[in-house]
Amino acid sequence: MAPFKAPMSRRTALFIAAIDVVILGLVIHFFVAGDIASLIADALYTVLVYLVLAFMLPKAGRHWIALAAFAFSALIELAQLTGVPEQLAVSFPPSRLVFGTTFSALDLVAYAVGAAAVFLADTALSRRGGTWRRTQTE
Repeated sequence: MAPFKAPMSRRTALFIAAIDVVILGLVIHFFVAGDIASLIADALYTVLVYLVLAFMLPKAGRHWIALAAFAFSALIELAQLTGVPEQLAVSFPPSRLVFGTTFSALDLVAYAVGAAAVFLADTALSRRGGTWRRTQTE
């Protein structure tokens, strides 16, 4: 019989997922062209915000984290209407990855899709993990 291996903690899983999302987002941003790739990268932005918030606030409800991730992403998008992120990108180009430069209403849709997708995935995976733990013998 194989020795018991403790399941990964939620915070560890969130941390690993966040690293994966950053890598995937950067690959898409720099190596995949097109509007669809841009929208996927935008959705991943909100997924990353969700993962960071879930890591920092482990007792918060998933639905609140998803709403906060969408609100944060939308706030950054709306800030682009001021021109400040564009000016910041001129003086510090890497800030473009975080704040963007040009407002697009379609990005708000991508953020909503990202928030919904990560909420559903987190909920499903957490239920699956809970079911597995309950079926294990001591």
